[in-house]
Amino acid sequence: MSTTIPIKDKKMLKEFKNYYLKKNNYRNYALIVIGLNTALRISDILSLKWSDVYNFSTNRFKTHIELHEQKTGKYSAIALNNAATNALSQLMEHLPLSMFSGQNYIFASQKTQNQPIGRIQAYRIIKKAALETGLEEHISCHSLRKTFGYFAYQSGTDSIMLMEIYNHSSFLVTQRYLGIRQDERDAVFLQVNL
Repeated sequence: MSTTIPIKDKKMLKEFKNYYLKKNNYRNYALIVIGLNTALRISDILSLKWSDVYNFSTNRFKTHIELHEQKTGKYSAIALNNAATNALSQLMEHLPLSMFSGQNYIFASQKTQNQPIGRIQAYRIIKKAALETGLEEHISCHSLRKTFGYFAYQSGTDSIMLMEIYNHSSFLVTQRYLGIRQDERDAVFLQVNL
């Protein structure tokens, strides 16, 4: 059985992230960008409505997504960074006005009215971008969440903070989750080089 992995190569990540942008598919592009920049599970991403990210009375994006995570029930406030708000802004600009209201899902289904795309469709979207950009076969929706953590760790984010973000019981669990443990093991073998 294969394990979902984070995308660790920055060049490949950029190609993967921009795959749908190059095709002017702003919904799918925003889905990937939100996944990469919020560390949310796909079920939480798909349940987002415009009112979760946009303040209609001030006509501005909110600074945070506030939600109770579906899997854990825990409250989470996630800062929306520039990459996330830019992707959402591009999507908003290309939506019919009728699709942009507080009660509409951000990642709306084109087949089922007033519903988000399903988890299987989200998987297909991510898998297609991965395959078309030459990424390994173990990329899935959960890879977006893992990729966030991998790059957060590589940029110096405190291990305690990553444990808190993922609700893990120890940093060893977080290391295995992000594939960091294997990277560190590989470095030892490659460094010795007898």
